[in-house]
Amino acid sequence: MSDEKQEYLRKPEWLKIKLNTNENYTGLKKMMKEKNLHTVCEEAKCPNIHECWAVRRTATFMILGDTCTRACRFCAVKTGLPTELDLQEPERVADSVFSMNLKHAVITAVARDDLKDGGAAVFAETVRAIRRKSPFTSIEVLPSDMGGIEENLRTLMDAKPDILNHNIETVERLTPRVRARAKYERSLEFLRRAKEMYPSIPTKSSLMIGLGETKEEIIATMDDLRKNNVDIMTIGQYLQPTKKHLKVQKYYHPDEFKELKKIALSKGFSHCEAGPLVRSSYHADEQVNEAKKNQMRGGHAQEA
Repeated sequence: MSDEKQEYLRKPEWLKIKLNTNENYTGLKKMMKEKNLHTVCEEAKCPNIHECWAVRRTATFMILGDTCTRACRFCAVKTGLPTELDLQEPERVADSVFSMNLKHAVITAVARDDLKDGGAAVFAETVRAIRRKSPFTSIEVLPSDMGGIEENLRTLMDAKPDILNHNIETVERLTPRVRARAKYERSLEFLRRAKEMYPSIPTKSSLMIGLGETKEEIIATMDDLRKNNVDIMTIGQYLQPTKKHLKVQKYYHPDEFKELKKIALSKGFSHCEAGPLVRSSYHADEQVNEAKKNQMRGGHAQEA
């Protein structure tokens, strides 16, 4: 037993989290419960929930239920047979966004491989409902690959979110071990098609590191994302949610994240967030503003 315990790396000092439970935080938490809504902030045990909810007034809503059809070995969201579709969910999400006066709302979802459209119609209606009630709130969507079906992506993109985010999650070599049912090339294709459909909508992807990848593989992933016209990248430290999930192979130092951010920006990404506690939606409100400024400047100063 003691040998097994020694296999787990001890968390370094820089991974300590500041808690902030002001009225914004407690108000949003209460509302989520009352309206029977799920957030990935809670379900996936995000380390930044206090900062986003309490300080930045941003939140990531998880639609289409709380049960995922995939069992990725890094993710804390429960898996199993999903519940029936809740067609009133888009309006409830929109009501919550309005009531909390959110600056930025991220809409993500469990993977719904049981649905022909992968949940695209509910995604699109959620975007439209928020637009009707909170026209000044920026909206980011973070879907699964929706089976790689172009028609599903088209349904979602036609709702015109402010940002399309789809996570590559890990390097190509580790994808089969880390991501259930997902394919590295299919994720790249998904991102490329989104940009082809609506060139003016920024695309974004996230990479978690600490799973055994090399620096060369991280840089190769950056290159792959840029070749598929991805605008924004986030890089964060993988944290093992439970003992059943993959173990952390390495804790990267903040200085290593700074270097990776510098490399990413040199590749032509318009914005990059990189740090131990960075997650896909971290400082997402800033990324929207940065993307809009970049568009006004006429695109990337440096193309990959």
